[in-house]
Amino acid sequence: MDFGYFGLMGYRERGTPPQRVFEEHIEQVRQADRLGFGIAWFAEHHFSNYCICPSPLLMAARCAGETQRIKLAPAVVVTPLYQPARVLAEIGMVDACSEGRLVLGVGSGYQPYEFERFGQDLAEARPRLEEFLDMMELAFDNETFSYEGKHYRMPETHISARPVNGRPDVWVAGDGDVGHRLCARRGYSPMFTGRWLGAEYLAGMRERIAEAYRAEGCDPETMQIGFQRFLCVTESRAETLAYVDNARHQMRLASALRRRAEVMDGAMMTEVPMPDELSLEEIADNLLVGDCETIAERLCAEIRAARPAHIMFHFQVGGSSHSAALDSMEKLMTDIRPMVEKELGPLADYGAPSRPQAAE
Repeated sequence: MDFGYFGLMGYRERGTPPQRVFEEHIEQVRQADRLGFGIAWFAEHHFSNYCICPSPLLMAARCAGETQRIKLAPAVVVTPLYQPARVLAEIGMVDACSEGRLVLGVGSGYQPYEFERFGQDLAEARPRLEEFLDMMELAFDNETFSYEGKHYRMPETHISARPVNGRPDVWVAGDGDVGHRLCARRGYSPMFTGRWLGAEYLAGMRERIAEAYRAEGCDPETMQIGFQRFLCVTESRAETLAYVDNARHQMRLASALRRRAEVMDGAMMTEVPMPDELSLEEIADNLLVGDCETIAERLCAEIRAARPAHIMFHFQVGGSSHSAALDSMEKLMTDIRPMVEKELGPLADYGAPSRPQAAE
C-alpha cells in the first residue's frame, strides 16, 4: 500500500481569493512529490465554497510540470457532467503531458445542486457513468471505436490525444453496492471516505465491498481498496478540536449537498448540522488528529481493519492553515510512517496481492 494526498480546495472565510487556494494546494503537491507520496488527488465540485476546483484534470495538468514522480489523479471526474468525446481526449492529453502519471478517478456524482445547474438528471448519473466507462475502454484499447448506448452515441472515431501506456488505472468513488459491483466486474479499484468514523467503520466498508465482489463471482482477496482520511498533527487538545471543527464544517457542507439541504448565502454555503451528528469530542477521538504517537496508533488500527492498497490524506480543510498542512505532511512521512512500519512491518505487505480481476 502507499499514501496519497487529497486536495478539496475549499474555503471557510468569505472573500478568500481563489488564486491563493490554488497556489497553496500546488505547493502542497510539490511537497507531496518531494516526500514520496504515491498519488495526488484533486476534487471536482461546482458553484460554492465547498470546493472551487471545477476541473481536476486541469489541476493535474498544472501540477504535472511542478512534480517529477508523484502520480496525479482526479477524485473524481464526475463523468455525467461531461461530453464524453471531449473528456476522453483530455484524459489522454493529461496522461501524455504527465509522462504516463495519470490515475483516473471517476464517479457518478451525488449533488443535485450541481446537476441542476448543468441541466443534467441525477437519476441518470449511474447508467451514464457505466456508458462512459464502456467508451473509455473502447477508445483507449483500440485505434478507433464506435458506440451505441442509451445515453451516448459515437460514430467511428479516433481519440487522438492518447495515454502513454494504454488506458490508465481506474478508481471509482462511492460507498454503494452498485459502484462496488462495477469495480468487481471491470477490474477497477473502489475508494470511499472514512467520514467522521474510525477503524470499525472502515472494517465494515471492507466487508461490504467484499460482499459485492462475491456477488459478482470475484475473489475479495484481489480487491485493492482505497479510502480518504483527515489528518493533522497537533500539539494540544485545543489545536485538535480547532482542526476537527474545520473537518466537521466540510462534512456538514457535503452532507447538506447530498441531502438537497444546502442553504446558500450568496457565494457561501451556510453550515447545517448533519443528521445524528456526533459531538466534536467524539469526532476528534475517531480521526487521525493529535500528536504523532496518537495518529500512528489509530492509523495502525485502520490499516489492520481495512487492509487498504491506498490511503489518501486530507490535510488542509475548511479554515485550517496551509502551514499546518505542510507540517503534517512532513511529519506523516518522517515520523508517523516509521512508527506504523515498526508496528506493522513494511506497508507494501498490506493491501491486495494483485490487481482485481474482472468477472468472466
